Amino acid sequence: MFDYVWLIPLLPAIGFMINGLFGNRLGKKVVSWVGPMAIGLSFFVSILIFFELIGRPPGQRFFEKIIFDWVVSGSFQTVIGYQIDPLSILMALVVSGVSFFIHIYSVGYMHDDPGYTRYFTYLNLFVFMMLNLVLANNFLLMFVGWEGVGLCSYLLIGFWYEKDSASNAGKKAFVVNRVGDFGFLLGIFMLFIHFGTLDFTDIFGSLQKNPHLLSTTTATTIAILLFIGACGKSAQIPLYVWLPDAMEGPTPVSSLIHAATMVTAGVYMVARCNVLYSLAPIAMAIVAIVGVATAIYTASIGFCQNDIKKVLAYSTISQLGYMFLGVGVGAFSAGIFHLMTHAFFKGLLFLAAGSVMHALSGELDMRKMGALRTKIPITFWTFFIATLAIAGIPGLSGFFSKDEILWQAFSSSHGHFLLWLVAAIAAGMTAFYMFRALFMTFFGQSRVDEHVAHHIHESPKIMTVPLMILAVLSVIGGYIGIPHVLGGANHIHEFLAPVLGGGAESGKAHAGMAIVSQAWASAGEGGGHSAALELLMMAISVIIALIGIGTAYLFYIKNPALPKMLAERWKGLYKLVFNKYYVDELYEILFIKSLKGLGIGLWRGFDDFVIDGLINGVAYLIGWISGGVRKIQTGVVQNYAFSIIIGGIVLAAYYIVRAIFY
Repeated sequence: MFDYVWLIPLLPAIGFMINGLFGNRLGKKVVSWVGPMAIGLSFFVSILIFFELIGRPPGQRFFEKIIFDWVVSGSFQTVIGYQIDPLSILMALVVSGVSFFIHIYSVGYMHDDPGYTRYFTYLNLFVFMMLNLVLANNFLLMFVGWEGVGLCSYLLIGFWYEKDSASNAGKKAFVVNRVGDFGFLLGIFMLFIHFGTLDFTDIFGSLQKNPHLLSTTTATTIAILLFIGACGKSAQIPLYVWLPDAMEGPTPVSSLIHAATMVTAGVYMVARCNVLYSLAPIAMAIVAIVGVATAIYTASIGFCQNDIKKVLAYSTISQLGYMFLGVGVGAFSAGIFHLMTHAFFKGLLFLAAGSVMHALSGELDMRKMGALRTKIPITFWTFFIATLAIAGIPGLSGFFSKDEILWQAFSSSHGHFLLWLVAAIAAGMTAFYMFRALFMTFFGQSRVDEHVAHHIHESPKIMTVPLMILAVLSVIGGYIGIPHVLGGANHIHEFLAPVLGGGAESGKAHAGMAIVSQAWASAGEGGGHSAALELLMMAISVIIALIGIGTAYLFYIKNPALPKMLAERWKGLYKLVFNKYYVDELYEILFIKSLKGLGIGLWRGFDDFVIDGLINGVAYLIGWISGGVRKIQTGVVQNYAFSIIIGGIVLAAYYIVRAIFY
């Protein structure tokens, strides 16, 4: 099956072309089959290749399929080629699998939308680009997929372009990502300058054989530039501002972008470049610090959001911060593990939110919800399971992946106690605001508008079945990564080891942490750490999550008047958080208005004065000269005869003077 890896991205491309070229003629029913089936077949091929891959010894789980030569210019040569290894096939499974369920759900959710065909055309194109990104065997093809998902996000976020808010959100996402992509491109240029190739195998293979090919400064510079691109694509500080506005697109689009595809691209890219980042400890520290800062910062914003999709959006940014914390402390497989489990429960959360909107005629404000658990029970239970998973409750997928990151942030040679502490606090905050959303939406008294209340109904099966499947995955998805301390084999770590290696995940303890020096010992490569300490840290993280859940219960079930009372008492702080710390307004002043001023200045000062002045000045000069010359062209014969006589007199006078004086 390895020879047919090209089918994984090709099938969504075929769906895109059929729906894009013939969808309006074929009709909605055919589009409803073509769109999801293209992704489903891609998912099926990914499964077949996955089982063939795991049937091989770990050292032989690598394959490249060159489709054709792409760019050949002098010494530079690159190809359209796909790479099969544990990391790429896991990403292909997550992308195609979750996207398949989102496509099925979309058939019901978008059924009455006039842009139905256009929607599935964009959706298939989006998955095609993402699969190119994760399967590419070189940076240039990865960049094509990288830019492709950026284009598709613009098209899908602004899908309802009739609304100014939607079109503006699409443009905002596009522009902010271009800022990050500038850094990403510079990093790719530097890699080519130093290696003469953009092929992953050549670059990372050379670095593994000889780590001194790049100086620490050069490796750090390249790694930071690539991470700037990741900050844009995966919405990290300071380039996160586009993602909350992306909620303007259809809800399944939010699920697709925020769960399995675009926003995970940055995490995947850093993990793919793990050899490079391992040579740049400063860059890794920056990745970890930005990740944990983003996690706690955006979690705090989630406290005061009333739009259910905005809550989930800030939750996505926060969870991406956890993933970057994982790869930043060298726990690359832990970061990818959380990427996978997050795709399940976050995809489910967005789809369940869409089901709530479907029941409430499009309502988004949680203050106008309440008491929905008995009216839409499937939506409630699936949302509840996903909320438990993201809160890190033991037994669900989010618990295993989140705690693996927390433990590595604490125990890794690249980690630190403060990283663990901030991440653990952010985990408690996540539990609070997610259960706040659950309680406000499904519990308490109904605050639904009277006209809407009469029409509340559960979503059709084509929407609820994907919810139930993702709910099952949100429960069992973490069991492939049960840590050794709980008696598991951590299969995902072993599976990814040929690509991501042991790195910091070997259990090597961080020196200099005196407060725990007696509780655990510094271990060498392949060594161990204190199981008692790991269990203790695990218990502490669960307790913190339970405190967050208990606080949400106290605020929104036990004493619903308490949040309003605290908001009035701490009015300034509440207003600051509610307005997202005024970062958008700050960016408006620092960048948007200043760039507008620069543009106006260039328009009036350079374009009008210099460019227009030069062109108009030349035109005026020619007009002035021609105005004088045209006076001799009167069309009167007598004037022409007179001119000839005058000319003859002048010539005669000239020759007479010349004869006399010369």
